Amino acid sequence: MLFSEQIKAARALLGWRQEALAERAGVGLATLKRLEGKKGLVRGNSQSVWKIQTALEAGGVTFIADDRVAGPGVRLSEPRGRGAVAASGRLRRE
Repeated sequence: MLFSEQIKAARALLGWRQEALAERAGVGLATLKRLEGKKGLVRGNSQSVWKIQTALEAGGVTFIADDRVAGPGVRLSEPRGRGAVAASGRLRRE
């Protein structure tokens, strides 16, 4: 399960604007805005949600499940995938 607040927090950790995430995920900007615009559990096309989560994970975000104590969350980890790390070894901010 993915929450809209997790998507926004993940983008903030990576320094990505909505346009950057939409492009990296291969989804429309309007789709991303709609998914982020509603609080709580993300409801939408499962393929679009999967693409967004995969793009954020490739950028270096780990999603933390809702554990009923702390709630759902995200943390920054090692980036996965092509082009996630700049030549300096740091995450590239967009």
